[in-house]
Amino acid sequence: MKALVCVKRVIDYNVRIRVKSDKSGVEKDNVKMSMNPFDEIAVEEAVRLKEKGTLTEIVVLSIGTESSQETIRTGLAMGGDRGILVKSSDEDIDPLNVGKIIKNICDKENPDLIILGKQAIDDDCNQTGQILATLLKYPQATFASKVEKNNDNTLNVTREVDGGLETIKVKIPCVITTDLRLNEPRYASLPNIMKAKQKKIDILDINELSLDLKKRVEILEVNDPPERKPGIVVPDIDSLVDKLKNEAKIL
Repeated sequence: MKALVCVKRVIDYNVRIRVKSDKSGVEKDNVKMSMNPFDEIAVEEAVRLKEKGTLTEIVVLSIGTESSQETIRTGLAMGGDRGILVKSSDEDIDPLNVGKIIKNICDKENPDLIILGKQAIDDDCNQTGQILATLLKYPQATFASKVEKNNDNTLNVTREVDGGLETIKVKIPCVITTDLRLNEPRYASLPNIMKAKQKKIDILDINELSLDLKKRVEILEVNDPPERKPGIVVPDIDSLVDKLKNEAKIL
């Protein structure tokens, strides 16, 4: 079985986000970038499935600028076998267009399993996995917190839902999106980091895919969230009730 794992290069989760002065977006120059944390979990799960003998090959796919090769190399150092970069000068691609690009790669690679993070921490769209499954007409298991292979070419996937946990059976090929509690990603060892530099990354130009990638979403303006007002200490319950009723207007 072959797995295609999709990863995205985003601003590191430890970095404080700064909005550009013209409010056209967030500042990315001279900012630490890393792999989207949910995608790290996707890579780790694919590696674990390979260690169990379920998978034989892991292909790491990313869409973005040349710098996205660093993100792919991280996935290869964790245990991926080879990489694919769909090169684009535009890093802000709509989820629908991302789904179209991944489908195009799936048509060529014919993977049995497509794994990706449930959402990216930069836009929080949480759409790509669902869109991809629809385009491919594959079964999907979103928000996965546990994945188990059955003997009948199916997977049991435990999902995190509002009411708790839900276990579903999906046929292979399928699309899985990963949740935080699925696993804890490993740190790549120095020898594996060095080996990853020798692994192959195929680079495709986004314009060569002959897809309709017209933008459907336009960002008009980006603003910092409003600052939270400091809390106050009230002397007694009556004062608290008075403020909740007359100032907060929630009673």
